[in-house]
Amino acid sequence: MTDIALEQLSIFYDGNCPLCLAEIHVLQNNNRRHLLKFINVQEGVGVEEGINCDLALKVIHAKLATGQVIKGPVVFAEAYKRSDLTAMKWLFSFTLFQQFYALFYRFFAKFRHQISKTIGPTMLKLARYKYPDAE
Repeated sequence: MTDIALEQLSIFYDGNCPLCLAEIHVLQNNNRRHLLKFINVQEGVGVEEGINCDLALKVIHAKLATGQVIKGPVVFAEAYKRSDLTAMKWLFSFTLFQQFYALFYRFFAKFRHQISKTIGPTMLKLARYKYPDAE
């Protein structure tokens, strides 16, 4: 089954967070349909897009081509729909998993910096190893 007429999704991410960079690296390399755009909030570009950069550093934000802003775990579900990560698309299609992930994400967002300091560099190395040709 293919997704019909998905609009582009702009993802606002923290370019100083190794764990965030690892996720973006993987998504960039699985964006063959060019439905994902990546915007580093640390560069201040989010303001031009109508995004509160301070909030976007606390909870991931994205913006659909229609201008609708989405926040939190739904951003990942929407990103995976547009990517070539079939297993992740499948996993995020289940409501039960989405509910579990929403709970996990609240914890993660609260402690993102500590978690990223601990496992982020390793995850980024693994992502770059798996996808060495990333932009």
